[in-house]
Amino acid sequence: MITVYDADGDKLVERSSVGDLSTAVWIDLTDPKEDEDKFIEEALGIEVPTRSEMREIEASNRFYTENGAYYMTGIILHNTDQDVPLTSVVTFILFGNQLVTVRYASPRAFPLYVARASKGDVGCGTGAGVMIGLLEMLIEREADLIERVQDEVERIAPLVFGQKSTATMPHSRRLEVLLKTVGKEGDITARAQESAMSLHRLSLFFANAARERKDDERITTRIEAANHDILSLMESMRFLSARTSFLLDATLGMISNEQNQIIKLFSVMAVMLMPPTLVASIYGMNFRHMPELDWPYGYPMAIIMMFVAALVPYLYFKKKGWL
Repeated sequence: MITVYDADGDKLVERSSVGDLSTAVWIDLTDPKEDEDKFIEEALGIEVPTRSEMREIEASNRFYTENGAYYMTGIILHNTDQDVPLTSVVTFILFGNQLVTVRYASPRAFPLYVARASKGDVGCGTGAGVMIGLLEMLIEREADLIERVQDEVERIAPLVFGQKSTATMPHSRRLEVLLKTVGKEGDITARAQESAMSLHRLSLFFANAARERKDDERITTRIEAANHDILSLMESMRFLSARTSFLLDATLGMISNEQNQIIKLFSVMAVMLMPPTLVASIYGMNFRHMPELDWPYGYPMAIIMMFVAALVPYLYFKKKGWL
């Protein structure tokens, strides 16, 4: 789908039809078909990368200049309002006074930016202005996600170390739920780190492109500010990643400790039952000549011996603190 936007003063206005693209400020390609790619290429005289080309991991394939157009591909997060956000690649093409975006996902940052730009709250008179606005919105959305993960980690930490308890849930089940929750938050943090690193590289290339293109100095200033925001986010994510790793290790350690306690309990019970089993085994023999078989007090004496044989190890283990 092709969506075209024009600049009307300080506002961004969406066209009802594609029309002449030479006056457009922003051309947004969402899940474009092959014929739509060809139409844009013929109308603007630029190459539109395919989906497979956008997924290339080499920096030379993600950030380059071709025929006066600057190509920048970054990994972004979308569906951040869901439990597990997804990642996708978006290509920004700066060509003259125009911006072309190619994407195969629908992150909320794009419609949020359009809503803000339609009110004239941001400078969107040029393609570079639209791009820095989109970049700022992507960073803002990622920051909101990190804040949500931080809040969740703050909630989980006391539960992991038993400072708070969930009385309605068995202990083993609680640890299992905590393990899955911590793992999920760690996965979200890793995805956010990947996206932030990609946006950082994109902002550096964008800053160089803005200087080469001699864009408005206010654009360059906003790019530098956005880059500082990304660096701050990356620092927060490094700390958050270390903390989730610590909580994950702690949860695994507690699960292992609980399993060891169960194994120790069974081991102690086996040792306690060995002497009574020995007594019962002796008097369970079917030999004809056993002195105690005709003794009137043989049965109660055997019961007492088995009880004492079990009680003595129990008291000993209790004294040692093994139970």
